[in-house]
Amino acid sequence: MTAYIIRRLLILFPLLLAMSFVAFMFIQLAPGDYFATLRMNPQISDETIRELQAQYHLDKPPLIQYAFWLKNLARLDLGYSISQKQPVAKVISSRLANTLLLSVSAILVTWLVAIPIGIYCAVHQYSIGDKFFSAIAFVGMSLPGFFLALLMLYFLGSKLEFLPTGGLKSWNYEQLSSLRKAGDIALHLVIPTTVLAIGGLASLQRIMRGNMLEVLRMQYITTARAKGLPENRVIYRHALRNALNPMVTIFGFELSSLLSGAALLEIVCGYPGLGQVMLEAVRSQDLFLVMGSMLIGGLLLVLGNLVADVLLAVVDPQVSYQ
Repeated sequence: MTAYIIRRLLILFPLLLAMSFVAFMFIQLAPGDYFATLRMNPQISDETIRELQAQYHLDKPPLIQYAFWLKNLARLDLGYSISQKQPVAKVISSRLANTLLLSVSAILVTWLVAIPIGIYCAVHQYSIGDKFFSAIAFVGMSLPGFFLALLMLYFLGSKLEFLPTGGLKSWNYEQLSSLRKAGDIALHLVIPTTVLAIGGLASLQRIMRGNMLEVLRMQYITTARAKGLPENRVIYRHALRNALNPMVTIFGFELSSLLSGAALLEIVCGYPGLGQVMLEAVRSQDLFLVMGSMLIGGLLLVLGNLVADVLLAVVDPQVSYQ
């Protein structure tokens, strides 16, 4: 297992290198750059713009620019965000924690709700409860996240004023006690977490139901029942373990997919996360901020896949990575 993890970590570097090169070249294909906006400002002279381009090596050909970016990356320097007027690492770190908090909260809600519902629907196949949860799942998968977010913001936020809308903290956050601060953040997370979790919850519930039904039809489950084992023991001791094995591979992809799905949601909900920064960076063509954000996103994706493989080996001893 240790050797496998080391091999995967070694593969990580050329993979991220290839991804960063392709992303860099795609960004270069877009017409214009950040300085095109500055040129429209009559108070900024052409000489000042040329000095800025030379300072950040943006007056060089794309391959030379990429080489300078790699050189800085080797020193763990992601560059300077011209639009945010601060280092890229500082911009990302200030927002990444918020996005991870939102994504992890959505994952916890998804798994803690979807797994029990999936088990119930499989054990009580074609019951009223199964049909009800299946209908809810299909509705959840078909509803666009931004539309659900707008509905919740309007009814629970503006109309009923039951939940806060926008941001992560209230205006009087600093004056609250530690317990009230945690509660304030939790209240601000309710709408974005619910919206982000709802699509994954619906699909995960259906997958868990299908896996559980498949396992319950296997011969060893029939044998366990024939031996007189209690039904709860058959389901939760014998069937559930094997039904969860395929689910573990999904877990590693959850974080990366939620990070990408959070981008639009953060804009709609006014949530101060990394997705909002990435979209602003793309709009303003802030090269270094776009590259830094994509690099962190790619790193999370690869690490998520690695976590999924390791968890699968832990859950299923038959899996070998020799």
